[in-house]
Amino acid sequence: MRSNPTEAERKLWMLLRGKRLGGFKFKRQQPITPYIIDFVCFEYRLIVEVDGSQHADNAYDTKRDDWLKSQGFKILRLWNNDIMNDEEGVLAAIMVALEVDKAASSRLID
Repeated sequence: MRSNPTEAERKLWMLLRGKRLGGFKFKRQQPITPYIIDFVCFEYRLIVEVDGSQHADNAYDTKRDDWLKSQGFKILRLWNNDIMNDEEGVLAAIMVALEVDKAASSRLID
């Protein structure tokens, strides 16, 4: 687990922590063996990964995402630049991903 988050990770955590985004609970730097996840909302099985340019066309990320999806998670990848410069757009993208999952869950209950 990293003890020094990037500036974008720090900013996103300030927006997500303490159920600040729509009452959804997120955890950061969460181990989901064999990986460490940037942010996760376990209730809706949503993983949010913060990516810099080193992640463009990365085969490791593809393999990792495939494994996490096989475990029932949905992955949303956000670019550092977007987090730093488009806070509203980033939060809207997360909410859309959560609401889609929330709507699907409520249909299963009904």
